[in-house]
Amino acid sequence: MSYKTRLLLVVVSLAVILSFFANRSNVTVSPALAAGNDCDSSRSIQVSGSATVKVIPDLVTIQLGVTSNDTSPQGVYDKNTAAIKKVTAAIRALGVADKDISTDYYLIRPVYNDYDSLDIKGYRINNTVIINLKDVSKVSQVLAAALSAGANEVVDVQFKTSQLRQYRDQARELAMKAAQEKGRDLAGAANAQPGCLLNIDENSGTSYYGGWWGGRNQAMTQNVMQNAAGNAQPPSDDGPISLGQIAVQAEVNVRFSLK
Repeated sequence: MSYKTRLLLVVVSLAVILSFFANRSNVTVSPALAAGNDCDSSRSIQVSGSATVKVIPDLVTIQLGVTSNDTSPQGVYDKNTAAIKKVTAAIRALGVADKDISTDYYLIRPVYNDYDSLDIKGYRINNTVIINLKDVSKVSQVLAAALSAGANEVVDVQFKTSQLRQYRDQARELAMKAAQEKGRDLAGAANAQPGCLLNIDENSGTSYYGGWWGGRNQAMTQNVMQNAAGNAQPPSDDGPISLGQIAVQAEVNVRFSLK
């Protein structure tokens, strides 16, 4: 067999092999066609599903302010420094670690005689401290101790959960289930059936329901609401702040084909 003949056979063989894999590729990339009318996007239904999982917070972030005034920069600095040391010492005495206490905001500014005047009559320091509290039963104690030690403003109290990802995934799954049930019911009412899933848009969030007025949010209309296992009832607290519950929410907008 001549060289040219062998070369021709190799070229033909390669062409056959490439043709074979190309045909296989065409089969695997078009599974939607095999579904027939299931994926006919010209007829579709769009529905929404939402869900809320309510969970008791296990983390609290407290933001406290210590504001001081004096007639000189050094005087106001000394006053504020002494006050903030007393506040942080009182918080540490309750078992809060140093790493969970940090300065969030510090500002020194002049205080003028009146709005239009440039005559300075004194100086003011606004010093804000953040406490990350891992023992939620100590919220009332921390606030009382800090205010007694010299803090003069409660800026914010935020209730959180350390398992946000877990509960958000749970809420998302419930929301998707609600959307599927709604799509099936609406399609059935129109003497049709939902086909393949065409697209999904998702929106998630958290809100707090409890006794702290600064963190209360209104609930959205929900399809599904449930308490996370083991978190149905908040623990009792004799202090002025109720732990309440965090609402972990998920909402999906889903479009199905109709068949």
